[in-house]
Amino acid sequence: MIETGRRIAPRVSLPFTIRDAMIEHARREFPKEACGLLGGPRGTIEAIYPMRNADDSAVTYRLDPTEQLRVFREIEDRGWDLIAIYHSHTHSEAYPSVTDRRLAFYPEAVYVLVSLAAPEDPVVRAFSIRDGDVDELEVTVS
Repeated sequence: MIETGRRIAPRVSLPFTIRDAMIEHARREFPKEACGLLGGPRGTIEAIYPMRNADDSAVTYRLDPTEQLRVFREIEDRGWDLIAIYHSHTHSEAYPSVTDRRLAFYPEAVYVLVSLAAPEDPVVRAFSIRDGDVDELEVTVS
C-alpha cells in the first residue's frame, strides 16, 4: 500500500468530486470530526473511503480499526496506494493540531484537512507530516 521511503510530491491533485465528498462527509458528521482515506493507482487519487470516527469526538479522530483494515485490504487488492488520510476540524483552521502531528503514523501519506470553522466556506488543505514536522502541500482541484 504505502511504499516506505516514497517521497511526497509538493502538490496534491484532488478531483472535485472527491473534494466535494470530503466536505459533504464533514458536514454530515458535524459537530464531530469526520475522517477517512483516499486511494488510487500510481499516486493519483481516484477513490474516497469515508469512515467512522471511532473517537466519536468533536476534537479528535481515530479511524475505526475494522473499517481501516477492510479499506487497506481493498486498496491493496486493487494494486493501489493509500494516498491520503483526511479528517475535518469543526471549529478551527485546516492545519494539523499538536495531536494530529503526534498521531501521524503514516509519514508517506498526505494528510488532508477540511475546516468547517466557516461552514458556508469550507477550506481544504494538505500536508506532509514527518516526525512531527509539517509541510504544506499545494492543492489543485480538477
